[in-house]
Amino acid sequence: MKSAYELAMERMEAASGPTKRLSDEAKAQIAEIDSKCDGDIAALRIDLDAKLATATSHEEFGALKDELAQGIQRIEARREQEKDAVWEEA
Repeated sequence: MKSAYELAMERMEAASGPTKRLSDEAKAQIAEIDSKCDGDIAALRIDLDAKLATATSHEEFGALKDELAQGIQRIEARREQEKDAVWEEA
């Protein structure tokens, strides 16, 4: 008798095709992408936190916060694109 999980996986495969499995190399690539992007976000935060500490006006502070949010969003988008590319190769 199959478990509910196995039945659900069969239904999912029937609806969307077979699931992809990542090789160890692809998993390592995804881990490297995550690590690199986490480092980029940390560097951005450190840089902008230093600038935020020296902000002299509310407008400057707001602009720096916006710059930080946009930078993180850009890095996250790049992360997803790179990870999608690895999944497509699998």
